[in-house]
Amino acid sequence: MSNLDDDLGLDDLLTPRHKARLLHLLGTLGGTPVELVEEASEAVYPLEFNLDTLAWLKTELPVNQRRAAAQLFELLLFYAGKYRLAANLHLDVTEASYIELQQQNTALQASEARYKKLSEQLQQQVEEQVKVIEQTQQQLYESARLRAVGQLAAGIAHEINTPIGFIGSNLRVAGDYLDEFEVSQLVDGDSAGLFEDFRALLGESRSGAQRISNIVADLRTFSNIDQAEFSACDLNALLTTACHLLQAEHHQTLSIELNLDELPKLAGYPARLSQAFYNVLDNAAKALDEGGSIQVESRLHEGVLEIDIEDDGCGMSEKVLARVFEPFFTTRNVGAGTGLGLSVTRDILAAHHGEVLLKSQPGQGTRVTLRFQVG
Repeated sequence: MSNLDDDLGLDDLLTPRHKARLLHLLGTLGGTPVELVEEASEAVYPLEFNLDTLAWLKTELPVNQRRAAAQLFELLLFYAGKYRLAANLHLDVTEASYIELQQQNTALQASEARYKKLSEQLQQQVEEQVKVIEQTQQQLYESARLRAVGQLAAGIAHEINTPIGFIGSNLRVAGDYLDEFEVSQLVDGDSAGLFEDFRALLGESRSGAQRISNIVADLRTFSNIDQAEFSACDLNALLTTACHLLQAEHHQTLSIELNLDELPKLAGYPARLSQAFYNVLDNAAKALDEGGSIQVESRLHEGVLEIDIEDDGCGMSEKVLARVFEPFFTTRNVGAGTGLGLSVTRDILAAHHGEVLLKSQPGQGTRVTLRFQVG
């Protein structure tokens, strides 16, 4: 029922206490008791409000005074009704304003929730874009590095192979001439020693020239020169080449033990796989203490090609191990590393449907396992 309903009863307009006080006052003024009754009878006068009879005023007063008392009562009821109407109107307006505020608050909360969700979505998109940018930077960096290595290897192959061929050929001819000269001449004891030393020098020179030739061949293999970009890869050959290059970089002082089983060829990108192997080997070499060594094993296990590269170096803590695949994360000094080695290796293996597994403890070395699915 609306608070503006004017169909009010006597109890709605006056409280029992007020009714009793009003009747007492009317009785005092008239000099005789006044009371309210619910049924018409003699010596009563109707009390009306909005054309409705609410009750009857009973008193022994003369008719004129009885009418005056009833009219006074009705006047008070009229103003009580107006007050009740104004109060109810104020209450309805207040409730309507409160409901409107509640609706506005609900709409505001819904709008805030939508904007919050939109903000979260935008933040997620920003994070995804940042990851894409980082990956793109990483790929550009590695592509530039591979191109630089390829150009370097091509230059070395072009500039060194020919003179090394001349040197090797000339050293062999010089050795033949030395043999002929020694046979054709009468050689005393002192001259025999001189011929022996000279022949040893020629042998060392031929060995050095062959070593340079082998390094150039390893660089050509490492950088994918003269090979199709995507081809059947001999993982053992790529792994051996990466080991040779790393040993050459460390002036043949690095101890690497190879234990390679026969493996089927893997379809892939030789230069990228070489880069992945070299990254892991380089990390292992930098983790070694003096006198440390690296063990490299390959095997075919239950249809999976596995390569283990294990060092007995400083190892890694769980905190470092949890972040090793993050781009640009490195524990080395500024300028000593880019922090991309393992991140790039993981991406290269992912491109070949492979995975990288790490196991390490501080002071107990690190084992990196590279796994490739066959077929």
